[in-house]
Amino acid sequence: MAESIPTVLVVDFGAQYAQLIARRVRECHVFSEIVPCDITAAEVVRRAPAALILSGGPASVYAEGAPKMDTGIYDLGIPILGLCYGMQLMAIDLGGAVPKTDVGEYGFAQLTVTDESCALFDGLAVDQQVWMSHRDSVGTAPVGFTVAATTPTTPVAAMADPARRLYATQFHPEVAHTPAGLDMLKHFLYDVAGLAPTWTMVNIIDEAVDEIRAKVGDAKVICGLSGGVDSSVVAALLHRAIGDQLTCVFVDHGLLRLDEGADVVRVFRDQFHVDLIHVNAEDRFLGLLDGVTDPEAKRHIIGEEFWKVFFEEATRLEGVRFLAQGTLYPDIIESGGRSSKATAKIKSHHNLIPFPAGVHFELVEPLRNLFKDEVRAVGSELGLPDEIVHRQPFPGPGLAVRIIGAVSREKLDILQRADAIVREEICRWDTDREVWQYFAVLPDIRSVGVMGDERTYARPIIIRAVASADAMTADWARLPHELLALMSNRIINEVDGVNRVAYDITSKPPGTIEWE
Repeated sequence: MAESIPTVLVVDFGAQYAQLIARRVRECHVFSEIVPCDITAAEVVRRAPAALILSGGPASVYAEGAPKMDTGIYDLGIPILGLCYGMQLMAIDLGGAVPKTDVGEYGFAQLTVTDESCALFDGLAVDQQVWMSHRDSVGTAPVGFTVAATTPTTPVAAMADPARRLYATQFHPEVAHTPAGLDMLKHFLYDVAGLAPTWTMVNIIDEAVDEIRAKVGDAKVICGLSGGVDSSVVAALLHRAIGDQLTCVFVDHGLLRLDEGADVVRVFRDQFHVDLIHVNAEDRFLGLLDGVTDPEAKRHIIGEEFWKVFFEEATRLEGVRFLAQGTLYPDIIESGGRSSKATAKIKSHHNLIPFPAGVHFELVEPLRNLFKDEVRAVGSELGLPDEIVHRQPFPGPGLAVRIIGAVSREKLDILQRADAIVREEICRWDTDREVWQYFAVLPDIRSVGVMGDERTYARPIIIRAVASADAMTADWARLPHELLALMSNRIINEVDGVNRVAYDITSKPPGTIEWE
């Protein structure tokens, strides 16, 4: 995909916001990819990007082993935008100065544009709010650069060399806390780099369909449906591309949310008329989970058994050559597929296929260049219903990791019904989808209660709801007390075995979204 359209390369210096920068560029309808900071000038020439953006990073430019970049890249004539660490490195590499300082700048800052002719600030307010996160900063801009903006603490908050199409900001235009940041990125992409906003969902689908057809030919493909957004969009995209050559295997482990298994069957078998094999394996999974309390053991058992069941079905089919999976662009980045020394491998992902001995299929990964929000947009364009496209993020092991302690049919039934109430009421209230994720948790405790004239000793339900702009951090959602009261009353009255409801008001960090 990246080879056929104009691409912006985000050079990653270990920034927590590298993915966010790439996503923001794509929001401007320009394709972007993340590359390691040790990329060579020769490799940049080979890839022929339309522009480069140098990310921020956690290191000081003076730290031992601080990430560097091939300085020959500056001489290629490619438009470059440096952000935070990227700006400091640009200044040092090109002859400017970055003095050490004991005074940092973190959080909101008031920016004053000093060069209104700078392309980044064209048509924007002279005084505006930006988001800073740095200690070192540029003291002297390199020869050829003008100082384009300042803050009370940072004398060179932005700099520009229009002749060489080199621009830099000490602040972060990619974050929501810089209100005009997206406009600044658009100015760089459209006005400086001369790009057009042509990367659309229709283009993405058309290119993916062409790529699938070219790779698959007339061969058969299997796709493992989990009921989640990614696998559902993969299945719909493959069906658009190759029709009856596709067979989907839906391994229903029984740990989905209430009625989700039936929804998957209804959409793909009845609406899309996909050749669907539905494996009802709830008893099998619950038997394996009996008495297991460690969350990592649960994940291992469910992941291993999922693929075991899947391959049992897959190997019964004849003539299958390809296996489709919903690998996304963040999966590739976080699994170390495009990392350098500056970017640590974060985790391994469940969708790395554990082929059994003697079994192998070639992989088809049509979403591998996309972020999650783009996958949802593709799903909508393909005609998937909202209840699938905008389905809440859901862990691979399902409700097994929202049941604290051992999993049983009784606990699963309680959690499914309580969770359905939580989702129904918040969805009814949150029509603008301001709350990013919301669900119920069943802890492994009981508490005393009074229902009617009788003493009860039953289970509590914990409601978790968070808001997030970038999925990297999250704040607990300030739900109205009336809504919390409604959910509590419904859960206690409608779900047998529950006598208490609590609301989790922990943000991320220090907590995580999930409890296990």
